[in-house]
Amino acid sequence: MPRNDIEVLDTRQSVELGEGVEIHLRIAGPFPRALALLLDMLIIGATMTVVGFIVTIISAGSAAVGTGILLIVAFFMSWGYFTYFEAGKRGATIGKRTLGLRVIDRSGNNITKGQAFVRNILRLVDMLPGMPSTAAGVLIGSFGLGFFCCLFTKKFQRVGDLVANTLVVYTQPELMMTGQEPNVESLAPTVALAREEQVALADYYSRASMWSEARRIELSDHASDLTQKRGMAGMIKLLGMAKWIREKK
Repeated sequence: MPRNDIEVLDTRQSVELGEGVEIHLRIAGPFPRALALLLDMLIIGATMTVVGFIVTIISAGSAAVGTGILLIVAFFMSWGYFTYFEAGKRGATIGKRTLGLRVIDRSGNNITKGQAFVRNILRLVDMLPGMPSTAAGVLIGSFGLGFFCCLFTKKFQRVGDLVANTLVVYTQPELMMTGQEPNVESLAPTVALAREEQVALADYYSRASMWSEARRIELSDHASDLTQKRGMAGMIKLLGMAKWIREKK
């Protein structure tokens, strides 16, 4: 089959940040996420082994007390570990950070503690049907629903992600715009502009390369009294005026 007949899977998603800057976020598929989870489970297992050894020494006279302590620690390690790290500034557990992944809100922002709690408590649902007694069960059965949900959702979201409105992405976003100046012709303003207005236009021109087209049009519409146009035509005219001002400085 010719190369151009193959539809290449693009896992990038465009997100517009609060400043109007548009970035590409590359969404992580189920396999790097599974590897990150495996690393996290190894960390949790190693921690539990150390804690178990310490508890065994401390509670040598009472097996029931030791078992109770281990169950409490296991509960907090199993659920608190993921919630604590994913709700932090880096938005990632140690395993995810090792793989260059992080958890974000679908708007591109860090997730809240509530979102972290919801997506991780619903791991119980993602673990269905739960058949970890065999090797195949460990790989598929114990996270069967979550795995297949990732495969059949556009943004590779498991049930916890869908409910909490979260995504797992690679940590390095890509600017959608190249940073090059807009390709427009200089256009002298039809009216005299105050110094502050000239500065605002020059700033609009310098930032335009980082904004989405919708954001540029939205801002240019506020200057429709100057351009006498709205939409795409107004944006092009405003950029032309802004370029003329920058060239005259």
